[in-house]
Amino acid sequence: MSEKILDIAELDVVYLSYDEPQCEEFWADLLNKVPWAKRVHGVHGSDNAHRAVGEKSETERFILVDGDNTVDPNFFNQQLVITPQTENATFRWRGYNVINGLLYGNGGLSSWTKKFVSTMNSHENSDPDNNEGQIEFCFGGSHGRYMPMHNCYSTSHPNGSALHSWRAGFREGVKMSLDRGKKVPNPEFKSTMVHQNLNNLCVWMSVGFDVEHGLWAIYGAREGCHKLTHTDWDFVNTRDFKWLNKYWEEQEYDTWTEEQLLERINKLGSTLKNTLELDITLLNKEASSFFKKQMKRENNFKLMTSEQEVYRMLND
Repeated sequence: MSEKILDIAELDVVYLSYDEPQCEEFWADLLNKVPWAKRVHGVHGSDNAHRAVGEKSETERFILVDGDNTVDPNFFNQQLVITPQTENATFRWRGYNVINGLLYGNGGLSSWTKKFVSTMNSHENSDPDNNEGQIEFCFGGSHGRYMPMHNCYSTSHPNGSALHSWRAGFREGVKMSLDRGKKVPNPEFKSTMVHQNLNNLCVWMSVGFDVEHGLWAIYGAREGCHKLTHTDWDFVNTRDFKWLNKYWEEQEYDTWTEEQLLERINKLGSTLKNTLELDITLLNKEASSFFKKQMKRENNFKLMTSEQEVYRMLND
């Protein structure tokens, strides 16, 4: 196979939703931009859901849109360069997070192949001895590669409700506190973690007071990190949305006042700063807004590099 160019507009687009509060609104928005889009809804388990998406697609390679995403229509004017090494690769573009201004693969658009999703085993279908696949997709091996793309073509809105926001923060608080799927002992935590993951973790724990339900994402990130690093809790529960929703109900978080929430945020923050030496704080509304504006200016400068140039650098 020689290098070939794929027009993204010629690929099937599948919208994957579960219980996101704004999923119907965002599905309608996607259909206005991509009338040929298909949808998979309510499948429990991340691995099972992605397999269902693959079965829905009529093209071998397809585009996946998450249920809390809005998409920049310019994305469908882009092309993918496919080489023999990336024929079965999964491409993931950056997504902009409205809660904290982060710009990375979480919540971004992605492109998969039917072959890869039909044979992968991750999350609920993972090998118990495979640490990397327990709460993340296991890329690599004979089926494909993971290709992080440079540009951003979608906006992630993981704050449709208090539960939705807490759950997003909690899951990232756990994931960003693991080293390739493994727990890191407290004394070595800060020195062992990948720098960018540690930075993203601290932003999740500090920024978002200025948006609706943003405090719940901050609390969720702090709680997820704390449960992972300070208790013997089984972190594979992170992959189970039913478990997460039940946990939320059991804690009766929906009865908390903002004062109670702030108190718990600050209490967890003190513990995490003292034990893990994390550089976190709770930015107020004005500071959170300012932080995100500065982040957007910086990211806009970085994104000036063309997608194709970055792609070729990744393949050199």
